Amino acid sequence: MKELDVKLMHPVEQINVIIGRIYRNGMTTTSGGNISIRDDNGDIWITPSAVDKGTLTIKDIVCMKNDGTITGVHKPSSEYPFHKAIYEARPELNAIIHAHPPALVAFSIARKIPNTNIIPQARFVCGEIGYAPYGCPGSEELGRKIASEFKNNKYKAVIMENHGVVLGGTDMMDVYQRFETLEFCSRTIVNGGKLGKINLLTDKQMSNYQVFFPKEIMHFTDPKYPSDERALRTDMVKIIRRACDQGLMISTYGTVSVRWSENDFLITPHDVARWDIASNDIVQIKNGMAEVGKIPSRSLALHHSIYKLNPHINSIITTQSTNLMAHAVSHQKFDVRTIPESWIFLQDVPSIPFESLYSDSEGVAKMFSKNRVVIVENDCVIVTGDKLINTFDYLEVAEFSANSLVMASSIGPLQPMGDGEIDELRVVFNVK
Repeated sequence: MKELDVKLMHPVEQINVIIGRIYRNGMTTTSGGNISIRDDNGDIWITPSAVDKGTLTIKDIVCMKNDGTITGVHKPSSEYPFHKAIYEARPELNAIIHAHPPALVAFSIARKIPNTNIIPQARFVCGEIGYAPYGCPGSEELGRKIASEFKNNKYKAVIMENHGVVLGGTDMMDVYQRFETLEFCSRTIVNGGKLGKINLLTDKQMSNYQVFFPKEIMHFTDPKYPSDERALRTDMVKIIRRACDQGLMISTYGTVSVRWSENDFLITPHDVARWDIASNDIVQIKNGMAEVGKIPSRSLALHHSIYKLNPHINSIITTQSTNLMAHAVSHQKFDVRTIPESWIFLQDVPSIPFESLYSDSEGVAKMFSKNRVVIVENDCVIVTGDKLINTFDYLEVAEFSANSLVMASSIGPLQPMGDGEIDELRVVFNVK
């Protein structure tokens, strides 16, 4: 489903899709959280009170009419007062998400605000973050305190003391991407903190990062779409959605590409929510140029270089997953010598400085002659393979292994396998 399609859906359908996504991805509970949309008539559509979020349907959504009447089979969410207060304080906001995702709740309990300077896109997506003092859930007082924070136009996200988070957006897709990105940052900070000190990007580093990406992409006309090309598009969409479902990719970041013919390949588009990418969104790249009418991922140049310099590579995934990024922001070595499967599939996984992507992109591409996976500090993980399903498998193995390392860090010092065990694996599994 494309982002445009979501925007054109009726408010009850949008709310049903997004609350289901939030619940399935462990970012709210059966009874917790509520979301709303204000339509062009000024009516507010909102999730109901005391209805299971796991079984919610469009028939359960409540409409608070502009004239004060209520339509629906349930009572509106008990938190409706602060939704109404936010809309009154910020006329440009038309969608709100309130939820209790674990990492953001942790920050609300610690009474701190997550610093989104850990990765480049997060600060631009989330903006500055406000903090609302405690108020009793469902009370007018809580509504006033939250609305007071939202009166500051620079805030579209507010941490609620000992409660959770509330975010606003111009539409439901806008606010959902902000919500998902902020919770991702918070989880990454929490997990990275178990490994070591969290390293933040400077304003200069982020400015250089933005300048690095080319603003103008050359296009070619009259692209061809033979059956094998169409099949690759379908495979890519399946893998992207699978990655989102498994927390290996978020809606605001993630690039997948597959070699099609020689150095020509298919790649995901820029600025389309990863959850909602469809086959016709995928961009065909020919001789380094993009098919007309589409904007490819900003990782285009890197993927192109990797394919040109590494004929054995036929697919690439560039993404951010919580536990691999915990290593990326703490600058701690991701040691794959911890379990045999990790080393057999991944072997050594080097980490490179944040600036490497724009100071030595060709050097980064050359690394994949020997490495399947590379971590870029405070940026991403790059995974390569001979087939898309294999590349995805390597990503899964890497993230699962990184998760185990994060958990082990709170138990005691890591005890990796020794050289003898590694030499045995080389022989048994014919690893060079």
